[in-house]
Amino acid sequence: MKIHYISAENSILNHFLAQLRDVNIQKDSMRFRKNIERIGEIMAYELSKTLEYRDLSVQTPLGVKETTCVKDPVVLCSILRAGLALHTGFMNFFDNAENGFVSAYRRHGKHGEASEILVEYQAAPSFQDKIMILIDPMLATGQSLVAVINKLLTEETPKEMHIAVVIAAPEGVKLLEEQLPDHIHLWVATLDDKLDDHNYIVPGLGDAGDLAYGHKL
Repeated sequence: MKIHYISAENSILNHFLAQLRDVNIQKDSMRFRKNIERIGEIMAYELSKTLEYRDLSVQTPLGVKETTCVKDPVVLCSILRAGLALHTGFMNFFDNAENGFVSAYRRHGKHGEASEILVEYQAAPSFQDKIMILIDPMLATGQSLVAVINKLLTEETPKEMHIAVVIAAPEGVKLLEEQLPDHIHLWVATLDDKLDDHNYIVPGLGDAGDLAYGHKL
């Protein structure tokens, strides 16, 4: 797997990441969502540099300008619900992209049985031979992402697959490296220290879905 750590170089990205983590600033859910969206825009821009482009002639009022545009169609696919704000940031830049949404959750086993990741809802266009960008802000254990990708790849095969996450734990990155094909790209805004005993990312920022959209039952 090809891994891109965007915060390795200083940029305005780190400013938005700092605000996401700040326990006082993140009380403002609208600002939290906006910062996630801004990070999505930065990640979309960085990812766009790796895509293929084709020549394009544009008619202006005074002549014709030769330029380029993205060669292949793009499909943005988010894992509900935390991925929605990040999805918006990507959609602001890939404004011609088709859009898909997938739900994944952990069902805990009874009487000590192992838990499993269930992927039960999927609303997505065809991504066969297209650029698929799978969006999920937090990469903790990586089990949900692996389950979603395995489900998607049994149905169709994209030309390229990119995974975009804001904060990742080393354990999640390691699992993806072990279980996903080598040609997949993983884009990480920032890498944190570890997972704690409850599989929360440390130092992390808390529950991204709750901070963006309110507590769930």
